Amino acid sequence: MQLRLEALDGHLSKALAPLYVITSDEHLLALEAADKIRRTARAQGYSERDVLTVERSFKWGELLAANQALSLFGDKKLIELRIPTGKPGKDGGAALQSYVQDLSPDNLTLITLPKLDWQTQKAAWVASLQQAAVYIDIPQVERTQLPNWIGQRLAAQGQSADRQSIDFIADRVEGNLLAAHQEIQKLALLHEPGKLTYEQVHDAVLNVARYDVFKLSEAMLAGDPARLVRMLEGLQGEGEALPLVLWAVSEEIRTLLKLKAGMAQGRPLGALLKEYRIWGPKERMMEPALRRISLATLEAAMQDAAQVDKMIKGLRAKAHAGDAWDAMLQLALNVARG
Repeated sequence: MQLRLEALDGHLSKALAPLYVITSDEHLLALEAADKIRRTARAQGYSERDVLTVERSFKWGELLAANQALSLFGDKKLIELRIPTGKPGKDGGAALQSYVQDLSPDNLTLITLPKLDWQTQKAAWVASLQQAAVYIDIPQVERTQLPNWIGQRLAAQGQSADRQSIDFIADRVEGNLLAAHQEIQKLALLHEPGKLTYEQVHDAVLNVARYDVFKLSEAMLAGDPARLVRMLEGLQGEGEALPLVLWAVSEEIRTLLKLKAGMAQGRPLGALLKEYRIWGPKERMMEPALRRISLATLEAAMQDAAQVDKMIKGLRAKAHAGDAWDAMLQLALNVARG
């Protein structure tokens, strides 16, 4: 049974299921969901807890043994299985399929996984878990969703802020949801319930953003120059390798060129997106980006990328080379502006 995160509280107010699976790359939300299940289990008499982590030396017999072993004190038991890689392997997949067919009525099992890639989602062991478990797939909080998420978290602690203040928090914590949670909690400690002023938010919130080079292309596709500048400056300040930044941006430009070429041949965009394995938030960005960004802009951008590459490698005379990071910024801005 698939369960949305928002429905978890209501579900836990009823009888507990014997098996829960949480899959997500949003570590904060996955941790909060798991904590809710643990608290409910303790309140319902699951006083013993076994925690198993799948590492290189892990023996899958340990999971089956934990399920079959009687509690030392005759109490109900919570079994937690953590698979940090999301890849249990052939033996693990078979063990999980076997496990879900023989769940002990005295145990509650909680399995935590990262977000599974599209290929892993098709595996037989995943299908078995989805059929047997309460399966909670928690999506990432995308940048466009972050202000609403922050507003909801503030409201939950009896506070509110105007859009300028919320956007300020979102800019400072981009890519770091746990940091956002901590900064919001800090505001609860520093200030009484009610509406916060911009000055209160500004003075309290630190710059704890973690900039992701692979998210840079999203700002470029969205045509968001301010975010693009902030992310590139952040990547430079964090010491990110410029060749990696150039590669990520160039790959996005090449993809846009391929999509334009395919559409010029009369092929539907949906089929092209599937062929090039473009899905998620980026899939939704492609159509407006292709309308906004001209073919001439993309072709010029590829030429500019070649020049930035030469600058990085020191193949242009110093008198004319300029700063490679500045050239990288101009390249990305040209594409963002179309």
